[in-house]
Amino acid sequence: MPEVRQAHEATETYFAEFAKFERETLRQPEWLRSKRKMAMERFADLGFPTTKQEAWRFTNVAPLARNVFKLAAAGSNGTADEALSPALLNDVAARLVFVNGQWSPKLSAVANLPKGVSVRSLAAALKSGDQGELEGHLARYAEDADHAFTALNTAFIRDGALIQIADGRVLEKPIHVIFIRTEGARNTVSYPRTLVITGREVQAMVIEGHYGPAGETYFTNAVTEIVVGENASVEHVKLQEESDQAFHIATVQAHQERASRFHSHSISLGAALARHDINSVMAGEGAECTLNGLYQVAGTQHVDHHTRLDHAMPHCSSREYYRGILDGQSSGVFNGAIIVRKDAQKTDAIQSNKNLLLSEEAVINTKPELQILADDVRCTHGATIGQLDPDAIFYLRARGISLESARHLLTRAFANDVIARIRFEPARERLEARLLARLSASWKPEEVL
Repeated sequence: MPEVRQAHEATETYFAEFAKFERETLRQPEWLRSKRKMAMERFADLGFPTTKQEAWRFTNVAPLARNVFKLAAAGSNGTADEALSPALLNDVAARLVFVNGQWSPKLSAVANLPKGVSVRSLAAALKSGDQGELEGHLARYAEDADHAFTALNTAFIRDGALIQIADGRVLEKPIHVIFIRTEGARNTVSYPRTLVITGREVQAMVIEGHYGPAGETYFTNAVTEIVVGENASVEHVKLQEESDQAFHIATVQAHQERASRFHSHSISLGAALARHDINSVMAGEGAECTLNGLYQVAGTQHVDHHTRLDHAMPHCSSREYYRGILDGQSSGVFNGAIIVRKDAQKTDAIQSNKNLLLSEEAVINTKPELQILADDVRCTHGATIGQLDPDAIFYLRARGISLESARHLLTRAFANDVIARIRFEPARERLEARLLARLSASWKPEEVL
């Protein structure tokens, strides 16, 4: 069968690329080479997931598996300058920019950081003499036992962002990490890796953005690991605005110590196919975790969010608020799992997923899950699927507001429930503008109601 042969040839390309990659990284640490080799063996065992697997039941990666993607080369600075412009945010503490998966010193700005705050390229850190903390944390938290794409990312760890913040440091401004693809990156793959390590009583925000030129077909396979120290507070904002023909598969994995607070905001607007696995293990007593998410898709886009909140210790709390806006023939998946371990008494967990369908052909599959092994807990979850309220539209139109404006107002109000939770104002303003532009592009005039 042609499709089976194509998938086999594409898979063989990854093994050939890995053999070449190993030869090019002979001088890198042995501990990392060992992790890479084990991860590639794991990918060989797992293969690409299929819809026969429960975790991938509604997300078919066959179009990705059939494509041949080769490692991306670093883009030219001239092309990168143009691609970077729409991704920039003002008033940040530091900016790390990666072009086609590799660090661009020219486009980055990491000077004048407070003492005890290190923001640098992962590739540069791997070449340095001090790798004790890096060895103990890199590829430790994002599990690849049953996730082929995480294993593939680990196998090809080459570059990414390394953020280390010492005890007691408070950053008033966010650290901005940008991954951009250039027009010459067609049919290529990059494996961005981000590692954030914070000490005790730290306060910090990290904004991670993924961008690519419209109409380009490429593959981004990203993994982010975040270690939140005791009594620390970390806010992570992920903005996914890839090409509408791209594939974006990503994992965000947090590990929380005692009395820590982790806030995640996942915004997914781009890519033909996007899959986000967002997980946190509350490994210390009294930890708090909040997961916020917004996905807005149109045309034939497909977006999948799988979240996992692991309450491993007593007196932990979690809040999860995800909103989806789907138009055209787009489709979406939300699967949110809350796990309460046997000894995790006094757990307090709330989960909510709401979806707004703007067309008759849009589809959403939502599945909230609770796995409770303790008996003294308070856990609730719920999901809704609906359309714009015709009475609300009629009310607005009766006051002289056009149909398009009425739809935009109601849809923006729905999305703002998530966007307003992001503390950094420039990021909120940019998201609101992007959402309005996307809604305007996908909206088609209809008959007067």
